[in-house]
Amino acid sequence: MSIQLKEKGMNRFILLTSLNIFGMIAQAQTIISGTVKDKKGAPIIGANVLVMDTYDGTSTDLNGHFSFETFEEGTQQLQASFIGYENVTSSMEITDEQIVIVLTLVEAVNKLNAVVITAGSFSASGESNREILKPLDIATTAGATADISGALNTLPGTQKVGESGRLFVRGGAGYETKTFIDGLAVLNAYSPSAPSTPSRGRYSPFMFKGTSFNTGGYSAEYGEALSSALILDTKDVETTDRGDIAIMSVGGSYAHNKSWERSSLSAKVEYIDISPYVGLVPQEIDWIVAPKTFRANYAYRLKTSETGLLKVYGSWDRSAFQMDRPTIDNEQIKQHIDLENNYHYVNTSYKEILNDRWLFRSGVSFTYQDENIVFDETQINQVDQGVHAKVAFEHDISNQVSLSFGTEVLTNEFEEIIEEVQQPLVNLGFSQVLSASFVESEQYWSNNIATKIGARTTYSKLTNTWQLDPRVSLAYKTGEYGQMSLAYGDFHQDAQADWLKVNDQIKPEKATHYILNYQIIKDKRTFRIEGYYKEYNDLVKYDELDLYNPNSYSNLGKGFAKGVDVFWRDNKTFKGTDYWVSYSYLDTERDYLNFPQAAAPSFASKHNVSIVYKKFFQSIKSMVGATYSYTSGRAYHNPNIEGFQNSQTKAYQDLSFNISYLMRSNVIIYGSVTNILGFKNVFGYEYGETLNSDGQYNQRAITQPAPRFLFLGIFITLSKEKGINQMPNL
Repeated sequence: MSIQLKEKGMNRFILLTSLNIFGMIAQAQTIISGTVKDKKGAPIIGANVLVMDTYDGTSTDLNGHFSFETFEEGTQQLQASFIGYENVTSSMEITDEQIVIVLTLVEAVNKLNAVVITAGSFSASGESNREILKPLDIATTAGATADISGALNTLPGTQKVGESGRLFVRGGAGYETKTFIDGLAVLNAYSPSAPSTPSRGRYSPFMFKGTSFNTGGYSAEYGEALSSALILDTKDVETTDRGDIAIMSVGGSYAHNKSWERSSLSAKVEYIDISPYVGLVPQEIDWIVAPKTFRANYAYRLKTSETGLLKVYGSWDRSAFQMDRPTIDNEQIKQHIDLENNYHYVNTSYKEILNDRWLFRSGVSFTYQDENIVFDETQINQVDQGVHAKVAFEHDISNQVSLSFGTEVLTNEFEEIIEEVQQPLVNLGFSQVLSASFVESEQYWSNNIATKIGARTTYSKLTNTWQLDPRVSLAYKTGEYGQMSLAYGDFHQDAQADWLKVNDQIKPEKATHYILNYQIIKDKRTFRIEGYYKEYNDLVKYDELDLYNPNSYSNLGKGFAKGVDVFWRDNKTFKGTDYWVSYSYLDTERDYLNFPQAAAPSFASKHNVSIVYKKFFQSIKSMVGATYSYTSGRAYHNPNIEGFQNSQTKAYQDLSFNISYLMRSNVIIYGSVTNILGFKNVFGYEYGETLNSDGQYNQRAITQPAPRFLFLGIFITLSKEKGINQMPNL
């Protein structure tokens, strides 16, 4: 009896065990198989495929195939992964004995190595691996005398306009380039200058950690510039206490920096007076009081959190000069010019990383300029002030797609009062408010393809008009080191103050850019070539004989500019040597201002060449630099012969040289000389108002104030940290 019970129990155990085994075998019959491939359909070998939150999975074979069994049931997530690609997950319902699935992996974008849109842009930031000009490059370029515009004029797309000193880009006038500091607009970015003498930028290059110089096709975030945007990013919190003393042949300065754990405060005062210099070096200008400038600036930086940064920057300067200028028709009669300029600029910006996907930026800038000019018995007072406020967000939607958007307001109030003996007082001016919004998305389709699509809309309260400016860019990586870029965009700019003060209903001017670029960067060598076409519309025209009549102004002007720019930079081939060569070809015509017909403007030249050389000699602890510039002749109008813009100046040439000698670890002796060979450059001609005895108009050449400019300076740094000096500032 007991034996029978035992046999029955054993039979039940065997039966249950068999049923469990058969059940497990039945579950194991679910086979998951398929293929893993890339976007082009090519198989991916060695990709990992698994059911998420389980140990069930395998790797793909030489054909990208996989197959494995699983005990799981119901809805499950199947994931495939491979180095260099984004993980992909697919939902599946495990009910059948076999599941076949195809998984497609998309290449992961590594933004450090991915294609970068470069059409129309020269970027130079410490955060970029595609630098063109750093602040040190700007400061040490011979002939630039540490002026940002002077150094950028050695890049392709720009040209030397020696009587102005400003940035003229791809057939655009000087006013068509706008400067932005920490994303905010700067009004009157250049110091005042005497007639036919070059001006300088108000800001030193060593203020900035990065420089983005856009020769066209720039971001939708920036507007009010027909040709170019110079975007400057100031330094973050300083970490060193130091004082810098400069003793120069044209003045002196002292700067001091104090740093704390989360903040820093920098201040600088500078006095420039070229009176002693012009007393030693003969000038073409009859100075009564040579130019003098007193400048003071400050910068406060505060880390508000681990990811937040507040920046406050301010600059104040006062410039003045007096001169006598002989009239063209009678050199014994001189026109007296007396100028005094007071300028103040304040810029406050704040940025905060909200989380790993969102960045917030905001800021406000204020510009104020009060200028008094006396021409003989005529006195002109101009007050120009403006505010720029901006709020912007940046959002990484995914590793492949980013979005930026924002809104801003720009105000500008301009007033001019003209007082003339025995004439009624003339009061001109305008008050403008521009409201703008922008949105822009950057898409990385792969490490080889990227696009940027955006638009900017602007409303003018003064003229009650709207503008919509689309911007599109595309970049394709042709190989490990090379890439191509395309860019298209519309750009509007408010009419200049000299025109709006007479007729405040003039519409904004417009330019459309088309750009094709190829660039290759390898082994510290850069080569780029860029072709472009610009179409101008709604340019301002006026009657020169009726300048104060609002009805003489219109937007009937138009024009074009086209050309090719070539750039080569090499700082590897020759030990301790850095050099670059740039060439630009420009073909442009305009029918604007007082032009009776379409013609090349007086500031444009067809051929521009710059060769920049720098070398550090360790044996003599010196950096030596040289720059050669060549610009072909420019058109000008000679009223003594038939036609319009009917003559051409001779070619412009300049060879400049500089040297920085490290006398001690904290003491530098610096010297530079421009136009060392004394080329007699002529930038154009001025003509008298009446015919002379020969029935001709008298002419006077527009030339440099002096054939050469010599600069000497001693720069001393005071700091507890040895080895710190002002070499980056020179």
